[in-house]
Amino acid sequence: MSEASTPSSGSLRLRFLLAVTLWVALGIGGIWFTATRVFATHIEDMYHEELEVHVRELARLAQLGADGVPYLDRPLSDPRYEEPLSGFYWQVSVPGRPVLKSGSMLQGRLDDTIAHSPDIAHIVETGPTGPAITYGMVEIAPGGEELHIVIATDQSELDEDIADFTRDLTIWMASLAALLLATGLAIISFGLRPLHRLGEGIARLRAAKADRLEGRYPSEIAPLVGDLNEYIAQNSAIVARSRVQAGNLAHSLRTPLAVITDEAERLSESEPCASSGQALLHQAEAMRHQIEYQLARTRSAIGARVPGRKTMLPELIVPILSAMRRLHPDKQFDLEPLDAPALVSVDPVNLTELLSILLDNAGKWARTRVRVSLEIAGDEEFAIEVRDDGPGMTQEQIGRACDIGTWFDENVPGSGLGLAIARDLCADMGSELRLISGCDGLTARITFPGFQTKS
Repeated sequence: MSEASTPSSGSLRLRFLLAVTLWVALGIGGIWFTATRVFATHIEDMYHEELEVHVRELARLAQLGADGVPYLDRPLSDPRYEEPLSGFYWQVSVPGRPVLKSGSMLQGRLDDTIAHSPDIAHIVETGPTGPAITYGMVEIAPGGEELHIVIATDQSELDEDIADFTRDLTIWMASLAALLLATGLAIISFGLRPLHRLGEGIARLRAAKADRLEGRYPSEIAPLVGDLNEYIAQNSAIVARSRVQAGNLAHSLRTPLAVITDEAERLSESEPCASSGQALLHQAEAMRHQIEYQLARTRSAIGARVPGRKTMLPELIVPILSAMRRLHPDKQFDLEPLDAPALVSVDPVNLTELLSILLDNAGKWARTRVRVSLEIAGDEEFAIEVRDDGPGMTQEQIGRACDIGTWFDENVPGSGLGLAIARDLCADMGSELRLISGCDGLTARITFPGFQTKS
């Protein structure tokens, strides 16, 4: 199954990161909300306690003069009540007498209706500089007169303290959240590193850059790695046996098929059985083609599934060219190698069969010369070209050249299976075969996806 068709349920790293992010968000959010609520409640209680203390202190210090005008024995202990428009105010009033106000209250006045009994009461009302928390009580003078004691603090003082704390807490909580997320990401990366190495090892197997998984893995993954290596070893042994069995099958089929063909030829030479003999010959030839094609297809498919197979070029090509020179003694076979040897990630048996087919086909059609060239086609691609100086092909012929049984000239020996087998070999190796016809002959170009150069 290819990577594109492999079902995926998402990234494991992303799942862990989302889980950590959700946990951090809930934890930090809960701490932030709880801390701000606790602080707001605490500072509100502190303000109310402070105002109660101040209103009682003011009640103790308030006195009536001989003229009935209120005055203080001494200033309040908190100097903010004397600072102009500081947000801290007090007021003492007696019905029908001038009102005594704190030095901070340069404008407006406080509502003395809050002071209606000896018990302390409080409300939030409009003060000299905005909404204010106001406390009030009634103090009875020695002469029986009622002194209305009122003290107030701007609501903004409380709100600013809460806002300052909330801002500072938010900055610290956000910094802590970022640190926790970074730590979580580091832990996730560290924890998933063995899986990443396992993925890289499997990728190297698929690219035929290794024949087993190497390295040490945690105890949770080590059994999987061991099983994979055991599977690879067993698969390699199966492939070796399958190739031997494919060869044995070919040998066992060719002998009876040769007998059938011989008998069919005898029948075709007999006048009464000539038509039957020709039919048998035709079917026997079709059987031979199918057997050769399917066996070659099976051998290539078997080799394509074995990881870690590599081929050194041009070392592999040299003996093939030697065999072609003996098979086609009237043709010249030349090799144009690279500056440095290359290690191609393909099965050497499959590549040998592929090049043998293409070189034999080129030798049959070439007038005098066949050339093989190697080149680096891109950052991660390697190409082999087999060029002959024969008549070439038309575009219509190129389109049908890889079909099974295609044979353009009966005067040239062949079975019509070579290019079909070559096409399937390329598909199994993950490479591409292109036929390019020009005025100087036909070029078969094979492009491989992975290689390494050797210095």
